[in-house]
Amino acid sequence: MDAGLIDAAVRRALDEDLGAAGDITTAATVPAAARARAVIAARKAGVIAGLPVAARVFALVDPGIGTMPCKADGDVLQPGDVAMEIEGPAAGILTAERVALNFLGHLSGIATATAEIVRAVAHTRAQICCTRKTTPGLRVLEKYAVRCGGAVNHRMGLYDQVLIKDNHIAAAGGVAAAIIAAKKAAPGVKIEVEVDTLDQLDEALAVGIDQVLLDNMDPAQLREAVARVAGRAVTEASGSITVASAPAIAESGVDLLSVGWITHSAPCLDLGLDFRG
Repeated sequence: MDAGLIDAAVRRALDEDLGAAGDITTAATVPAAARARAVIAARKAGVIAGLPVAARVFALVDPGIGTMPCKADGDVLQPGDVAMEIEGPAAGILTAERVALNFLGHLSGIATATAEIVRAVAHTRAQICCTRKTTPGLRVLEKYAVRCGGAVNHRMGLYDQVLIKDNHIAAAGGVAAAIIAAKKAAPGVKIEVEVDTLDQLDEALAVGIDQVLLDNMDPAQLREAVARVAGRAVTEASGSITVASAPAIAESGVDLLSVGWITHSAPCLDLGLDFRG
């Protein structure tokens, strides 16, 4: 991850938490000279992600705080496993605690949810990919967490790939018209088109396409779609894919399964920070 992007996200979160007055509870109760040792440990099993982000929170609150990761992002934690050791001014550790845990719990929750659905399709050649359904301002971090969970990223934003969806098709006057216009406007850029029917797929293949998003098709339709594509384009299935439904979809032969909930609805992984003597 880019250090500048991490710092920008962390500074926004700290500004939100500290406001103009700062940590008034810690300032009132903790002697300035007090020092402490602490650990961040898992309270539930999961995949850790975001350790560099958490470390940066402590460093920006007080450069005198030292952090030592005990695991690497992408590692599986069991309850009680220590992910990070922390030592330094007690006041700084307490001030940074919640923001560090917010980032670490959120990103680890995404990695954990991602790993679960990745395991569900591990017997196939298909890969899980994420979407643009991310928390505003946190996309880079969340897509990093997806990779920690074993999946791959789709486009990062509107700027790095053409993805023609149903409303683009309606506005352009049809599947072929939209693809032809995109090829003319963005030569050399990968173009993907969303199709809802096999007829739309045939129309896309007739003019040539790099990737096709097969939306809300059942496994039988997906198998037929993969047969018609016959390796001429990357195939991606989408549409409310769950851990339970993913295996049958992956077994259709598609290359990718597009899953939005791993970023927009993944529960936080339960992690805690505790002082140690």
